[in-house]
Amino acid sequence: MIDCHVHLGKTSIGTFPHRSVASVHQWIDIMDRHGIEKSVLLPLESPEGCGGWYLTEEALEDWRTYSERLILFVGIDPRAYNVEGRIKYYAEQGAVGFGEHKHGLAFDDPLCMNIYKIVDDLGWPLLYHSDPDLNMDEPGLPRLEKCLKEFKNVNFIGHGPGFWGAISADDDRSGGYPTGKIKPGGALDRLLQEYPNFYADISAGSGHNAMTRDPDYIESFLQRNWRKVLFGTDFMFCGQDLPQPNWLKNDAPVNDEQREAIAKGNFLRICTPIC
Repeated sequence: MIDCHVHLGKTSIGTFPHRSVASVHQWIDIMDRHGIEKSVLLPLESPEGCGGWYLTEEALEDWRTYSERLILFVGIDPRAYNVEGRIKYYAEQGAVGFGEHKHGLAFDDPLCMNIYKIVDDLGWPLLYHSDPDLNMDEPGLPRLEKCLKEFKNVNFIGHGPGFWGAISADDDRSGGYPTGKIKPGGALDRLLQEYPNFYADISAGSGHNAMTRDPDYIESFLQRNWRKVLFGTDFMFCGQDLPQPNWLKNDAPVNDEQREAIAKGNFLRICTPIC
């Protein structure tokens, strides 16, 4: 398996002492225990992104420590100084993608569009978080669709309560962790099938909730979209519950070919030959 969504550093410092910061050595041990072959380090530099931070410079050092097991992405706030120069610097150091893109701007804010243009030129994937007040969009995700059309070389990987809420046609952009039946006709189904550069990350509570809240619907959803779904955990601290490995291995309503694609094949397709 390749975990597309991992944070180290002091991302949970705001909840100290209830959450213990994980070192890269501890994360490698956790990977081994869950059968995770490789994982993607996602910096978090935006002040709205979490209770702390994980700088790209810190992720670079962690990647260098275990470069055979880790994959480096760049995570720079769209409002930061010299965004293009910093992204290109980390590309020269070995980064192969952008994320986690998580900030208090609209999805198509001009500052975000600048990042998408840079990433489009590099041919990188970009993993983003969506919520009512993060990467904002409207019902039906028109801002996202605008970017999918304009930046065809960017493989957008969506994640978060605001993202997975759009699996249901009754999504009102309120986020959270909806329960009960999913109403067919949600924006995610349509966009995943219409746009080859759009993917879904099942990490965190939002992803696991989406995969388990309506088993009948999710079985049909995965049969339609298994080539566009990526395994991830959203690891942030020691002792964190990580339900995705067990769900994918034992409970996901997919066959062996589909399970392998979700586990790592889909990620390798959009990140090769750069990974």
